[in-house]
Amino acid sequence: MKASIEHVAIYTSDLERLRSFYQKYFNAECNEKYQNNSGFSSYFLSFSSGARIEIMSHTKLINREIIDKVNGLSHFAFSVGDRNEVVALTERIVSDGYILLSPPRRTGDGYFESCVSDPDGNRVEITE
Repeated sequence: MKASIEHVAIYTSDLERLRSFYQKYFNAECNEKYQNNSGFSSYFLSFSSGARIEIMSHTKLINREIIDKVNGLSHFAFSVGDRNEVVALTERIVSDGYILLSPPRRTGDGYFESCVSDPDGNRVEITE
């Protein structure tokens, strides 16, 4: 068996805001909005690598507190090609008012990366 991650899904209280973030900063391609009669709606965001994120909303969505370093998904990472792109994109996102979680730097595992928060508080790493 050859397994691969097909997509990662994220619930959000504001589909349009989250969609715009990933389109603006990570060049996501977006499908038509899906909605059903139960209060669920979603978009699939596709990236040049073939990776996809499904962003979903529901009329009965319950917001939870954003806490760092707890069980569960920690972050996801986007590779932007080189060190200069990491710095430039990080500066652009932060100058637009998003939270910088860690500045561009070389990490102990060899990555040159930064970490920002998307509009919902999800940790997004930007790597070489």
